[in-house]
Amino acid sequence: MRCHDLIIIGAGPAGLAAAIAAKRADLDFRIFEKGALVNSIFRFPSQMVFFTTPELLEIGGLPFVSPREKPTRDETLRYYRRVVDACGIEVAFSHTVTAIARDGGAADGPFTVATVDGDGRAARWTGRSVLVATGTYDHPNRLGVPGEDLPHVSHYYAEPHPFYRKSVVIVGGKNSAAEAALDLFRNGVQVTLVHRRAELGASIKYWVKPDIENRIKEGSIQAHFETRVVEIRPTGVVVEPTGEPTGEGAAAGGRRVLPADAVFLLTGYLADLDFLRQCGVSVDAATNVPHHDPETFETNVPGLYLAGSVVAGANRGEVFIENGRFHGQVVVGDIARKLSVRHA
Repeated sequence: MRCHDLIIIGAGPAGLAAAIAAKRADLDFRIFEKGALVNSIFRFPSQMVFFTTPELLEIGGLPFVSPREKPTRDETLRYYRRVVDACGIEVAFSHTVTAIARDGGAADGPFTVATVDGDGRAARWTGRSVLVATGTYDHPNRLGVPGEDLPHVSHYYAEPHPFYRKSVVIVGGKNSAAEAALDLFRNGVQVTLVHRRAELGASIKYWVKPDIENRIKEGSIQAHFETRVVEIRPTGVVVEPTGEPTGEGAAAGGRRVLPADAVFLLTGYLADLDFLRQCGVSVDAATNVPHHDPETFETNVPGLYLAGSVVAGANRGEVFIENGRFHGQVVVGDIARKLSVRHA
């Protein structure tokens, strides 16, 4: 079986940046993506505007030209498609990686990467090194409450139209929750925001924060702060103050039921830590940060690297496209150095 120098898992900005660096370093590599190109960005709300400026989303040294100070989701998707075309990157789409293991269990041997494609066909690939750049967007932080898996509940918001003249409860207090609440409100939806803290997150985009605060102040958007969800029902959300006791013996006097035709749990996302553990990567129990060398992004499994937001664990707000896009080049540099030493 052909042994690649590098197998990249994930075709988001971090994975693509690594692929570009690998091609320029003349490495033999493959890149697998279970969804669409930059799948997380593709799943963002259709009218989303980025917080950052275009040049901070650039990869491979290719300019991102936009007539706007802040690029839109659609502009960003177009940019990354052009990057892939311009750099001649071949991506294996609809390929889900199911396992990563050392051949024969040898500590310094090549990796076997198992995949399943969109038609259910299984395959195995061999690589001297593996880079996991899968991001966090596919793994939402779950509340762990009854009713979280009901059909009218989602951890992702796309567009307002299906909820016109309906009641929607949004759980969360950061950018995603604020922008979704405003979008729904402006499209004829009765919106209620539930947040466990006393106020909205300080990191909300500077042009969004006063807007959502004013809508709450005037009563256009109902908001319940220092409040948590304890149950989701087919037509409502049961909440209580965060100071209320919990458990079977808890008093229910502070609870109320908020009407809800739909519920969006926009409470953030986390790396697929179970998958990383299955690959042998150690995860800090307190922070959920996967063990990695901050200089090379190599994990405690020699030859297995991380790039992008997957390195941040629970500290999701510390890694964005703006800084994660540089991880791949660092990883490829370390791999290329090791290969040159091996071949010397």
